[in-house]
Parts: sequence; C-alpha cells; structure tokens
Amino acid sequence: MPVYEYEHTGEPCGRGKRFEIHQHIEDEHLKVCPNCGGAVERLIPRIYVSTPVTDSELKSKGFAKLVRRDEGVYENVTALDGESRVMEAGKPHTLPDIKRRISD
Repeated sequence: MPVYEYEHTGEPCGRGKRFEIHQHIEDEHLKVCPNCGGAVERLIPRIYVSTPVTDSELKSKGFAKLVRRDEGVYENVTALDGESRVMEAGKPHTLPDIKRRISD
C-alpha cells in the first residue's frame, strides 16, 4: 500500500505536525487526523528525479547527444563503438544506432 503524508492545519497532536499513513490508493483522502480528530490536509509528495548531466552519463543511460557543428552536420558526442561520430543530413548511415541503445 502507498504511504501518504498529511499535515495538521491546526495544532499538532502526538503524531506531530506532519505524519505518514498507509492507505489503499482508492481510499478517500483523510480530512481529520485518526489520532486526535483535528483537521488535516494531504501533502503532494516531492519526487526526486536524477537527470544525467554529463556526456558519459547520457551515453551510459542509452541517450544520444547531437551537437550542431554546421548546416546539416551534427557531432554525436555520445557515439558508441562502431557509430559515426559525425551525422550528416541526408546520410542515414551516419545516424546513431538506436537498436543498440534501446533493448526490450
């Protein structure tokens, strides 16, 4: 069951100002604290998403990063072994090999 975080809107009880509770995903949000009966609001959870920032992180996660070098010419800075480092418009053999990067 998911864990939801609630906060007292008034004075906190023994559970504290904020508390967590296990609820079924289809259950109604709590309006009152099950401990003291005081009014509570459900908080929106903070979600941490780690985004790759370096070229090596992008490459290790299967991304291809293309940097424009000229009109219709891009450098594949995350090229895998056997891939072309330069991608040119109108030349499909210079495209990154997506099938090598993505697996089922």
